[in-house]
Amino acid sequence: MAMRRDRPFGPAGPLGLLLAAALVPAGAAGQEPVIPLQLSLSDPGARSMGLGGAFVALADDATAALANPAGLVQLVDPEVSVEGRRWSYSTPFTVGGRAEGLPSGLGIDTIAGLRTDRSRNTIDGISFLSVAYPKGKGTVALFRHQLANFEFASETQGLFGGGTECCQIRFFGQRATARLDLVSYGISAAYRVHERLALGLGALYHEASLAAEATMYLPDDWPEGGAAGLFSPTSFSPERSLLRQRSFFDGTDWALSAGFLWWLAPGWTVGGVYRQGPEADFGVELTAGQAGDFGVPPGGVLTRITGVGFELPGLAGLGFAYRAPADRLTLSFQWDRVDYSTIVTSLGLDDVAVDDADELHLGGEYVFLGSTPVLAVRLGAWLDPDHQLRHTGDDPFVLALEPRGRDEIHLTAGLGVAYRRFQIDLGVDLADWQDAVSISAVYGF
Repeated sequence: MAMRRDRPFGPAGPLGLLLAAALVPAGAAGQEPVIPLQLSLSDPGARSMGLGGAFVALADDATAALANPAGLVQLVDPEVSVEGRRWSYSTPFTVGGRAEGLPSGLGIDTIAGLRTDRSRNTIDGISFLSVAYPKGKGTVALFRHQLANFEFASETQGLFGGGTECCQIRFFGQRATARLDLVSYGISAAYRVHERLALGLGALYHEASLAAEATMYLPDDWPEGGAAGLFSPTSFSPERSLLRQRSFFDGTDWALSAGFLWWLAPGWTVGGVYRQGPEADFGVELTAGQAGDFGVPPGGVLTRITGVGFELPGLAGLGFAYRAPADRLTLSFQWDRVDYSTIVTSLGLDDVAVDDADELHLGGEYVFLGSTPVLAVRLGAWLDPDHQLRHTGDDPFVLALEPRGRDEIHLTAGLGVAYRRFQIDLGVDLADWQDAVSISAVYGF
């Protein structure tokens, strides 16, 4: 029987962690640590959320500063907007089991296939702030947006493989944690170049930070207990730690956005937006644990790589909206193209791939104009296609940790109450891996 050790020290290991830390929504174990982080590029505002994110062709409040800066020209009075959001994450990861072969029946190796669990975490925060000031044919807005706010923790027993009496294989167990925070500050400006056409531009200053750790552990009775010890559990005690891999960045970058809004015909509008993805310099550090003999004391640095270029995805969106006469009923559709593959190409990784995503958003709103205050109800849905990092080779252990993902359908609903100068909106977005609740307010003065 043998403990398998597959690519833990070379550059592919650290870079693999960086890529996994940005995208993978499943799996965390093995010799190339995989830490799943969820990254969403959804637009701000509870109204947009209730409409399923189909907002680029509407963009008729201060959240347009990010969603589609051209829409700012629709504001008549200066506006201040604030949004609070609750993110509830339920992120799958691999607990243990078999990457290949049948269970030996020894120790904890009694389960065929893989076992999974979920890391559950809820975070609250102010997700959007803006102030917009219209003047003549133009409008200028300042804003702050929380692009990502995510935490994760997992413990994974080492996966088993093989199947012959002489060559059972086991990966090391892993304990992983991660904290991701992405905040953008921006200024947007819009101008009505024609009575039926408006253009907008924006500049965004991104602050991004990641602190992710994955520590690998030996089984409790291996190698001291001989071959039988290979099947013992991992208790994750400090004295059994073998290696710790830490991935980190804490940097800033500028990016651009642009949008248009075209009043195609009475009741019909077309809108589009492009947001450039920011770049960051990542670092990875591999240090020795207490159970290994690597020629350095526990905690000593084995490998440290800094200044690795990493490009986060950008977004291009196109939408259509229809407002029925009297503005009671609004229907909106939006297509977003998110270039997740730039992460792979920016790192130059082999044997991994991730697909760009074509998100489809659909929403509707009905306004009860005769009520006081005015009441609006909203329903929507959107498709979040699979954009999970996946292994393109044939290694069964890596395939178990980096499989193809799945598409997710998000269902949304919202409610709005509007007074003459004040509006408050509530939105919910429900899916298997992530739920969100938003409450936002807009005040015109």
